[in-house]
Amino acid sequence: MGSVLAIDADPSSNLHLVLGMELTKTVGDIREDSRTDVPQGMARTDWLDYAIRTAIEEGDGVDLLAMGRPEGQGCYCAANHLLRNIVDGICKTYDFVVMDNEAGMEHLSRRTTRDVDYLVLVSDASLRGLVAAEAMLVLSRELEIHVGKIYLVVNRVNGKLSDEFRAKHDAMGVPLLATIQYDPQLVEFDASGRPLAELPADSSTSIAVTEIAQRLFAH
Repeated sequence: MGSVLAIDADPSSNLHLVLGMELTKTVGDIREDSRTDVPQGMARTDWLDYAIRTAIEEGDGVDLLAMGRPEGQGCYCAANHLLRNIVDGICKTYDFVVMDNEAGMEHLSRRTTRDVDYLVLVSDASLRGLVAAEAMLVLSRELEIHVGKIYLVVNRVNGKLSDEFRAKHDAMGVPLLATIQYDPQLVEFDASGRPLAELPADSSTSIAVTEIAQRLFAH
């Protein structure tokens, strides 16, 4: 399949729990440390590059890099520019990069998500959730962030989608990649803190996610 890097771009940094991996340091932590911890005589760029590469958690089939918390007090423009260039360089060494963003539009407006092959918008089966997905769709087009294709995934579906939901989706003009049915087994895993990566292959969620991956790879 190839090498995979998962980037956790949600400040809450909980993707490692889903994957069943350890998390010792985030890019946000490194940015804070760079204000005081760069060794004398070492270029800040070199130190940041080394620190970020050592912060990558290596897993079975996937590596993980967590972005962590946003900026604290003071100006971080120069540091963020360096970090973005370093992370972009690291991404080029992997065959596939998957970024998990927080719910909302900030990652688009701040161009955290840019130059991607596939932008997958995720909504629940409510009309309100679909309206939020539509807002991100409009923003992605306004910002010209160079997205190859945009798809919609509807999560936690209980039965069939409502006629109102389907009509709204049809008007959006975005292909429906998949619907994921409500899965009590997933809820049980979440409640007990078990990694979702350990869901059985025959669970409804695992089957749906496998089908999503197959459809994306087919393109």
